[in-house]
Amino acid sequence: MRRVISLWLPFWPTDRLRRDRYTALPPDVPLVTRGHDGRRMVIAAADGAARQLGLNAGMPLAHAQAMVPGLTVVDATEAEDAAALERLAAWCLRLSPMTSAAPMDAIWIDATGCTHLHDGEQPMLDLLAEHLRQAGLTGKIAIADTPGAAHALAHYSTVPVTIVAPGSQAAALERLPVEALRIDGEVASGLRRLGIEQIGQLVATPRGPLARRFGNRLLIRLDQALGHVHEPIQPVLPPETITVRRTFVEPLSTAEAFVAVILVLVGEACVLLEQRGEGARRLDLVFERIDATCQVVRIGTARPVRDLRHLARLLDERVEEVDPGPGVEAMRLVLPLVEPLSYTQRGGGLAPGETEEADLSELIDRLVNRLGPDKVYRLRSIESEVPERSQQPVSVYTPPPPTAVASRWPRPVRLLERPEPVETLAMMPDHPPKAFTWRRIRHRIVRADGPERITGEWWRRSAELIAVRDYWIVENQEGRRFWLFRQGDGVDSATGELAWFLHGFF
Repeated sequence: MRRVISLWLPFWPTDRLRRDRYTALPPDVPLVTRGHDGRRMVIAAADGAARQLGLNAGMPLAHAQAMVPGLTVVDATEAEDAAALERLAAWCLRLSPMTSAAPMDAIWIDATGCTHLHDGEQPMLDLLAEHLRQAGLTGKIAIADTPGAAHALAHYSTVPVTIVAPGSQAAALERLPVEALRIDGEVASGLRRLGIEQIGQLVATPRGPLARRFGNRLLIRLDQALGHVHEPIQPVLPPETITVRRTFVEPLSTAEAFVAVILVLVGEACVLLEQRGEGARRLDLVFERIDATCQVVRIGTARPVRDLRHLARLLDERVEEVDPGPGVEAMRLVLPLVEPLSYTQRGGGLAPGETEEADLSELIDRLVNRLGPDKVYRLRSIESEVPERSQQPVSVYTPPPPTAVASRWPRPVRLLERPEPVETLAMMPDHPPKAFTWRRIRHRIVRADGPERITGEWWRRSAELIAVRDYWIVENQEGRRFWLFRQGDGVDSATGELAWFLHGFF
């Protein structure tokens, strides 16, 4: 099932100016750009503050300046806006290997086969919305089965993010105005004179009279939005992006044929990488089917790679996921993310006894490729004295911090997901327990070290303002070592309820 994202930037020219040139301009001060309409000077684009004052594109500039004295006016830069929109579409390649800049203020992203790489459609759209927010851009986003439906909902929906369930674009479009179909203004006016104001009314109208009166363009736009006619997306790629493609005389449909083509594509890409002194960090393999749809396989690597054997094997392992449908007429390999890669010596150094360090990057790549990026991770140290907050799982591809946060006290090799209550015998306030019972098994303590006092983090929540934990390393009669703690300091009941817990094992 095809899935397409439409990103609409209603204030693109003015948002870009505010971000790049007029950063000191307050957001409530209106900003417009000016252009020419014949001999008249008119508003080419207006930001949100200007539109709230009644200023819109196409309004004579003299009229606008009379309405808003001291209006900030900047020359329109349509060529720069278009080039910046192309760059933004190229950034979106990290979400999908097929993106396209629509005229003036929109971007299409073909998300077919890519949403699972971002844990679903909602997280993928959230990531895009967060990037827009950080870039200082206002945008509306919609995802649907067709470019036309996604475009219509991005422009006319009342919410910033719209997700249309697969196969339900007809119901989603029913109440939208006919202008959402990207038709000429004269055609829209003619439909409204006939009483046809919404797309649902247009669908219910006989097609013959519509075609005779308005031409086939109206019906093509309607069929494209409903998914009856395929609408292709012309992908945009930065000029420096490495792309290799192979077309076939006869459509391919077997895994063996795909593997053979992968070897050729990866070989050509590695030659280009070597010429540029770079290695691949992300590869997108696009299977172009004869029904004008695409299947996409994306892989990533722990470090820059241009090893033909390794990259080809990573892609080969994903071939079984591809549905060739009626057949694949072309395959395209895109490298959206590459990094510099210099030659390194293999087989150890020149000094006697110097050996080569084990390279686990290929193993990591294969594990991530097979199990998924959320199943393979590493732990990163966090500056927190509270044990359960001192580490967090991060992507295995995230670079390690310059220095690790080390504790002054020993830490267990294993922490329980949640501390488990235990029954103890201990003297207050600063003596270790003599014995404890955990999961119905009694352990007699023969050695103990502590206490290590850990206070609450008051900046997180007020309940931790005076909270205290006293940790002990204890050893039972069998030599097993446990990490126990008591809530409270043993004197003031406000610091904790004096209950004991098992938190980890040494």
